[in-house]
Amino acid sequence: MSTISRVRASELTGRTWLNTGGESLDWQKLRGKIVILDFWSFCCINCLHVLDELRPLEEQYKDVLVTVGVHSPKFEHEADPDALAAAVDRYEIHHPVLDDPELGTWDAFTARAWPTLVVVDPEGYIVAHLSGEGHVQGLVSLVEELVAKHQANGTLHRGDGPYVPRPQPEGDLRFPEKAILLEDHSVLVADTGHHRLVQMEEDLTTVRATFGAGTKGHHDGGPTAAEFNEPRGLALLPAQVREQVGCDVVVADTVNHRLRGLNLSTGEVSTLAGNGVQRLLDSARAQGVDPDFIDPQAQPTDVALSSPWDVLWSEATDQLIIAMAGTHQIFGFDPRTGVLSVLAGTGDEGLLDGSAREAWFAQTSGLAQSSDGSVWMADSESSALRALRVADGAVSSVDSAVGLGLYDFGFRDGDSQNARLQHPLGVAPLPDGSVAVADTYNGAIRRWEPGAGNLSTLTRGLEEPSDLLLDLTAETPVLIVVETNQHRLVRVPVPAQALEAVDEGASVSQRQRTPVAPGQLLIDVRFAAPAGQKLDDRWGDPTQLKISTSPAEALVSGDGTAQGLQRQLVLAEGVTEGVLHITARAAACDGEPGGQIPDHAACHLYQQDWGIPFTVTEGAEDQLTLELRGLN
Repeated sequence: MSTISRVRASELTGRTWLNTGGESLDWQKLRGKIVILDFWSFCCINCLHVLDELRPLEEQYKDVLVTVGVHSPKFEHEADPDALAAAVDRYEIHHPVLDDPELGTWDAFTARAWPTLVVVDPEGYIVAHLSGEGHVQGLVSLVEELVAKHQANGTLHRGDGPYVPRPQPEGDLRFPEKAILLEDHSVLVADTGHHRLVQMEEDLTTVRATFGAGTKGHHDGGPTAAEFNEPRGLALLPAQVREQVGCDVVVADTVNHRLRGLNLSTGEVSTLAGNGVQRLLDSARAQGVDPDFIDPQAQPTDVALSSPWDVLWSEATDQLIIAMAGTHQIFGFDPRTGVLSVLAGTGDEGLLDGSAREAWFAQTSGLAQSSDGSVWMADSESSALRALRVADGAVSSVDSAVGLGLYDFGFRDGDSQNARLQHPLGVAPLPDGSVAVADTYNGAIRRWEPGAGNLSTLTRGLEEPSDLLLDLTAETPVLIVVETNQHRLVRVPVPAQALEAVDEGASVSQRQRTPVAPGQLLIDVRFAAPAGQKLDDRWGDPTQLKISTSPAEALVSGDGTAQGLQRQLVLAEGVTEGVLHITARAAACDGEPGGQIPDHAACHLYQQDWGIPFTVTEGAEDQLTLELRGLN
């Protein structure tokens, strides 16, 4: 177990508290409890994974453990208190949340990545500081150790924590996120907050049918027995495929990490793919398995998936396309044969165009097919509109229309270099070949014209629009918009031309930039194997660094992937600021330092990813030291 020296936790400062009944919390009020500070942002898929990882831990130790969510926004919209309150309700967060829009508490605890977990003991001292997801088993051991120690010392106070539930909205829909038009002009909606599907009449208000019990879980069965867990993307299968597979609609059952099938006539729900275990690329790499490889002979329900967010039937490739948000990849699935495959993406988070297998994605959340067979994608974390190109029936390459990278966003019309989006979640092709974009965090519907290379604004003033459907059944085309934070679907006219151009500026993530000296910069990542483990050096150096920058031209040398946890970088002359993207890995196996690793010893891969905004400053440090930590 990796621990921090005995340092008192900094004060918890922010704008306001949620889930406390209006009471502000401090360390005096939390004295006697084990506290996990969860630094998160509601846009971040890894943060959402951690919320779900922590739920069993919170329930098991509810009399001694308090989780405090510290919401540290990446995007401007996330700093809106109403948007944060809606996110706390949407994700059913049952612990206190501190709204930290100025990142004061984030900086005080030296957080560098979303998510970060800081464990504080009952006396107010920091005992662990972790980044990323997948730490729950180690946290269980740590909590047990702290309970035993502080129970013996008389410093542990059992009893209820400070959580006070918020009143919940009522209505037919609760935080709907995706929808599709059915052949009879009704609309099937992913009623995400109610964990079910709802079929609405053409008026978009009358409920015709519901599918799912409305309780969070995983269960196949009829319309009142089936259970989902935050369903999102929906895809209507072609008629001939429906006959072969016995279902009409494929559902991205996001938090269950599964694809489900719905038979509209019977209401029967089945599981098509996914074993319910989150797919972790790091675990695959640690076992020497190619993370792009999925055995074509494997049963689809034996394959691990990771937060599928949207699904689309691709006529050009004759299969289902899946936005696998949790691994930042695009998957394919043929429900007739059961074959799953990785179509695009290395699993690295970022924006990198080129060949499909070498591209980087960032939490792709929306898919739509154009007339030429290309798949338009809302790449939410890079605030980008991108296209997956298809040649000869196969996915070939990826290119970006709008978007620069993980930390650039805004609300601006214009060409590819100047236009900005903010965390878009949905896309829809328009009759003239242009593309409508649900620009979620800007509360707007935007329009990209590929021929003109221009982004314009169709409408604004919406509350987190998450999906768009083109409805051609009316006299003039309209867009059906899933307005998530208003719990409804609305129709928006499609004008002949875009409205007056918008320019409210471009932004970058408001995280504090790290000053670095010009010229040479040493990256030093420190790692020590936890007690009872040793570095697995049987086949050479078991550590690795992968480094890149945004913009790419910020580095003269030192980028790429190589063994070792130290790297000398050379910054390009004239560069004033950018973002360092650093991934550090280390492999360790059970065994004592200096001894041999036993046969069949359990081995572990430790990995952390950092996106560190920097500014080049004369006289600043020429070394950046990071900690790669793990708990077991």
